[in-house]
Amino acid sequence: METMNNPRIALRDTIPIGLGYLAISFAFGIMSSGAGLSIWETVLISMTNLTSAGQLAAVPIIAGGGSLIELALTQLIINLRYSLMSISISQKFDSKIKLRDRFLIAFTLTDEIYAVGIGHEAPLGKKYLFTALISPYIGWTLGTLLGAVAGQILPSVIVSALGVAMYAMFVAIIIPAAKEEKPIALLILAAILLSCLFRYTPLLNLIPEGFVIIICAVSVSVIFALLFPIKDESVTAEEVPTK
Repeated sequence: METMNNPRIALRDTIPIGLGYLAISFAFGIMSSGAGLSIWETVLISMTNLTSAGQLAAVPIIAGGGSLIELALTQLIINLRYSLMSISISQKFDSKIKLRDRFLIAFTLTDEIYAVGIGHEAPLGKKYLFTALISPYIGWTLGTLLGAVAGQILPSVIVSALGVAMYAMFVAIIIPAAKEEKPIALLILAAILLSCLFRYTPLLNLIPEGFVIIICAVSVSVIFALLFPIKDESVTAEEVPTK
């Protein structure tokens, strides 16, 4: 099978992703600026992370003076999915892609880039992969810069209002899935109730925010994985109909 190695196709696939990241990271820049981080601190976070959920969780920890262990564990739990996606998409890489190239691709891999890459049937070449990373990375970094600058010059009321956009994005992601799958709706409700428990219960509300995220994410994931396991839809040899 011929390798997918056309830079033009890579740009066609990922320019829309970069434009979407521009808007989302603008909201992150606004939120980070509102939390007290400088413009260059905010931009540096986006340039070295490229993960919306992880960055959203990291800013309150950084602004609140949380420990490095708290910050590292929070990022590990939130971004663990990227290791699975990296392993998965690496199975489609062309044999010419070296180890150093794989590290760089893994660093810039996001959910959307993974979805686009995995959607191609042909093996993915180096030119395609490296070109595909350009637009999302520029969009994410540039949007963060614009948002951070805007956060420094706009009135605080507007900054607070625009900062809500980041949370609205995540709500927009989970609502359609919750409508289609009852277990997902119950999981979201359980996570909300558990978060409120840590927020408003004496003593529990003294636990650092990063550890609260870890506890809530891990506990509800384990509980609902046990209560509502995904059924194995693979067909065994005995189930294959014979003529």
